[in-house]
Amino acid sequence: MRSFLPAVAEQLLRDIQKTYQETSQIPDDLLIALKFVFGPSALQALDLVDQHSVTCVSSPSGRKAFQVVGGSGRLYTCFVSCHYCPCPAFAYTVLRRNEGLLCKHILAVYLCQAMGVTQQESVSDQQMSMLLSGTAAP
Repeated sequence: MRSFLPAVAEQLLRDIQKTYQETSQIPDDLLIALKFVFGPSALQALDLVDQHSVTCVSSPSGRKAFQVVGGSGRLYTCFVSCHYCPCPAFAYTVLRRNEGLLCKHILAVYLCQAMGVTQQESVSDQQMSMLLSGTAAP
């Protein structure tokens, strides 16, 4: 599922998932580890999670994408399967400078999945095709 992330990041997300399922909280030690592994995007991603900013958009054909409302209110369509977000921070920090594993939007998707708090939206295959091609939002 997250094979492109370092093992320590994958394990951290699994630990968050397990602990959150048991207690409905993320303990301080895991929050500190999250900040250590993901840097400044960790707190920003947690803020997006708190704001319920992540929606999984799915179609009858099984296609899936995630839409994240950023801090500025802009909507980003993220593709976790290929580790891509169209935001400037992803292009600059992750791709160009190689200073982070991922942007706050993709991290928010992973955290929402781990915590089971992702919003769900179903769209038609035609709407999904338009979303994936960038011609329209669902």
